[in-house]
Amino acid sequence: MRTLNDVPRRLVVAIGGNAVHPEDIRGTSQEQKSVAQKTAESLLPLAQLDNELVITHGNGPVVGKILMRQMLTMNRIPPMDMDICVAHSQGGIGYLLMQAIENALREQGSQRHVASLLTQVEVDKDDPAFKNPTKFVGPFFAEEEARKISAELNWAMREDSGRGWRHVVPSPKPKHVCDISLVDALVKRGTIVIAGGGGGVPVVRDAKGVRTGVSAVIDKDLTSAHIANVLGIEELLILTAVPRVAVNFGKPNKKELDQVSLAEIKAYHREGHFPPGSMGPKVDAAIRFLEGGGKRAIISHLDYAMAALRGETGTHVIQ
Repeated sequence: MRTLNDVPRRLVVAIGGNAVHPEDIRGTSQEQKSVAQKTAESLLPLAQLDNELVITHGNGPVVGKILMRQMLTMNRIPPMDMDICVAHSQGGIGYLLMQAIENALREQGSQRHVASLLTQVEVDKDDPAFKNPTKFVGPFFAEEEARKISAELNWAMREDSGRGWRHVVPSPKPKHVCDISLVDALVKRGTIVIAGGGGGVPVVRDAKGVRTGVSAVIDKDLTSAHIANVLGIEELLILTAVPRVAVNFGKPNKKELDQVSLAEIKAYHREGHFPPGSMGPKVDAAIRFLEGGGKRAIISHLDYAMAALRGETGTHVIQ
């Protein structure tokens, strides 16, 4: 267990999409503000430290609803491309988090600033993900309803870890976070930076450097790992809806992981313990982060952010 003095002074914190928009809310503005306030309260102990802090967030539930909303109104209002939908979700979620964290800081007498950056992330135009949609977005549906939606909207729908059916979209790997130098400059002056929301707005770049948006949703945990590696940040904190990663999940021999080596987590992953729609992307990100030079990836519950960072809970993946 680490003391407060041992807590890392440079950190990337990744918040899951369901943490900013849980499955059990309708999604009203007031509900989203309340969720953001709760998230800010969980992150406040980290925000009050003298540190360099980058916060990323998912957008799966929100961008899925944006896509659904515009499909239902497409006969009256022309739909937006998916990259613009990602930008909309990034801006909206970032605004709510930025305001909630700053408000929480002000209540404690801190004048620390929070900045939310609209972040583009470059991907490979030939990434095989464009031909194999795997990223779950939006709400859950019963199978019969999902098939009707698929037929009506020409959407790819897939069953998500026994929880229901959801829309799946391409999810290419992040290659480069645009304006990462700006993120670095802001955190070094003490600003808390919210960046790479929803994995970033997906773009491709041609030989002249001209960027163009593409229809995809990048996995935010992979983007978080990339940001941390590029900035040379040695610890990545991934906050989700469970306190620890487990193997044999849902079985009598379920085992929660406390501290695990990179080799061990890779072996568990090969054995199929982490489904693609739930824990898989987080474990993938932890592996990529450590292989990219990181020292420790922590996966835990949003409510236990500081406790996880101090080693009191969470799954700690180390070299």
